[in-house]
Amino acid sequence: MKPSDAFSDRATVEALVSRAREQASRLDRPVTFMEVCGTHTHAIAAAGLRRLLPQKVRLISGPGCPVCVTPVDYLDRAEALAALPDVIVCTFGDLVRVPSSCGSLEQARARGCDVRIVYSPRDALAIAREHPSKRIVFLAVGFETTLPTVAAALAEAESEGIATFQILPGGKLIEPPLRALVTDGDVQIDGFLLPGHVSVIIGSNAYTFLAEEFRVPGAVVGFTPADILLGVSELVQQVLERAPRVANLYTRVVRPEGNRHAQELIARFFEPVDTRWRGLGEIPGSGLGVRATWAHRDASTIEVAVPEPREPGGCRCGEVLKGVIEPPQCPLFDRGCTPDAPLGACMVSSEGTCAAWYRHERFGAGAAA
Repeated sequence: MKPSDAFSDRATVEALVSRAREQASRLDRPVTFMEVCGTHTHAIAAAGLRRLLPQKVRLISGPGCPVCVTPVDYLDRAEALAALPDVIVCTFGDLVRVPSSCGSLEQARARGCDVRIVYSPRDALAIAREHPSKRIVFLAVGFETTLPTVAAALAEAESEGIATFQILPGGKLIEPPLRALVTDGDVQIDGFLLPGHVSVIIGSNAYTFLAEEFRVPGAVVGFTPADILLGVSELVQQVLERAPRVANLYTRVVRPEGNRHAQELIARFFEPVDTRWRGLGEIPGSGLGVRATWAHRDASTIEVAVPEPREPGGCRCGEVLKGVIEPPQCPLFDRGCTPDAPLGACMVSSEGTCAAWYRHERFGAGAAA
């Protein structure tokens, strides 16, 4: 058995569920924990963990899917850029299906715009080498996990003198939305399951503010059922002890200080800027803009006409992303909005909360009734 198999072993999972139930029996009130990572969202739903937990422990999803939190005005600008005759827009696959104010990038491509799906920023850089007469715009959405690869592509473009490679900055930082969520008041959050991927880059020490400033427990966890249940157990224990802290339970890949090289690479090309999040609105210092030194790489400086941002009618993705409602409470969920025909951003990506519920939890939740 591989060492990693222990984290999905059935007996281990059953033991952790029993432990969580015993701990929960000693709680004097129900508690709500939020995960803020799209991969956790998918893993929790796919493993059916919500149904295994005691009634006093509720798991909700937050703004962890980068495709979901990207605001509609970003997509509008990307479409406008794609409509320019000398521009090739390159993007990760999920983003092409997210509804914009007037359609989607997928529909723009059907109209003849040059929109290409790539698997990494370096793929976009390769397209720039192949098409020197075109401007290549990579849609740089994502959290701290993704941004080092974008920065590396920018560094490579600079090194090779590829002047036609640009990005449309849409990167997000995880700390500002966590602060916004604990101070918002719309949802009482008793603890956070903290993202494993992002934590590899920023380190577990980056979250100490949760316990020190807000007395909110936190646990950095991996992505197997055992990883997540360990995190739930840790959070319940912290609530029982009334001793909030940030526990790093993903020590096999996450270090307290994170990845210094990746952090330096991000800092070389990007700086914090105010930015909008779907559902959370504008959060100061929560985005990553291109530093002025590299303004020639910033496609947001290209003048294009964009429409007034308009969300799909009836869509409640914003409330889903804040944990205010669960997907079945949206009137469009499974009633016109499905993974095959998404009306809202949270139904597009497999890491979106609505898509995860649709695929794995809708019948258990009685949503189809």
